[in-house]
Amino acid sequence: MAGTISVTDDQGQTITLERPAGRVIALYGAFNEILHGLGRAEVLVARTSADKTPASITRLPVIGTHMRPNIEAVLAHRPDLVLQMTGRKEAALPVEALRKHGVRVAVFHAATFAELFSVIRRVGVLTGAEAQAEGMVRGMEARLAALEAKVEARVAQTTERPRVFFEVRSPNMLAAGRSGMVAEIIRKAGGLNCVEDRAKFARLSEEEIVRLNPDAYLIQRGPMNPAPLPLTKRPRLRTLAATVAGRAWFVDEHKYSRPGPQSIDAAEELAGLLHPGISLTTDKSTAAKHGATRKKDRK
Repeated sequence: MAGTISVTDDQGQTITLERPAGRVIALYGAFNEILHGLGRAEVLVARTSADKTPASITRLPVIGTHMRPNIEAVLAHRPDLVLQMTGRKEAALPVEALRKHGVRVAVFHAATFAELFSVIRRVGVLTGAEAQAEGMVRGMEARLAALEAKVEARVAQTTERPRVFFEVRSPNMLAAGRSGMVAEIIRKAGGLNCVEDRAKFARLSEEEIVRLNPDAYLIQRGPMNPAPLPLTKRPRLRTLAATVAGRAWFVDEHKYSRPGPQSIDAAEELAGLLHPGISLTTDKSTAAKHGATRKKDRK
């Protein structure tokens, strides 16, 4: 049909709209940030309970959680587009329920920067911000290319690619495996994921972590890991090389584990932590605030 907008999502579904979406609900928080970056945050009509960024969305009504949105509440806001990211099987259930009610739902997958850039471009098409999406992607690509050049130059000088462990959850330990955005961020930042499991997540014992003995240890803080202890307060992990060297840091779960515009910030931040000699244009004060082995913790 002439004048319609159409994209294919990452489930192979063709999403066709008669005009750019004007009433959007994002069931995954990074889409709110993407739309804000595209200058299209005004199309958002509701949010999930966990989503509070950008700040402008906090005034929006809540329609439940990312995994279990209230279908009736979603329908009450009459969205012409709902956005979701692939993930656990439970997230697929509300997607199917909404589709049965005739709601157009686009489901995307972003485990690499290339996939993230594709998502941003398609969201731009669906919301009438194609040019803005292209500009956002080109800016992110330029930052990533600059970061990779600086990391490679630094590694060539030092021959160091620190072995990194990323803690997703504790004390029932869950680590980042070698697929997913966290693994991509570690690679782009000039590190090596010491966890060999090729899945997105790996369940490990503390004994296995001791065997791995990473050079750097990242502890995410957020909904999945709300109150993690510093390594200095974990008897079995106090002697890790990362702990002894003061290279264990708390990091923001939303920045590292949620594919979106902040993923570039995470890669730049981590590169600065792993390779202190790298000069980055971004403000590293945020990274400093997350130090898990600050002096007061090492006493």
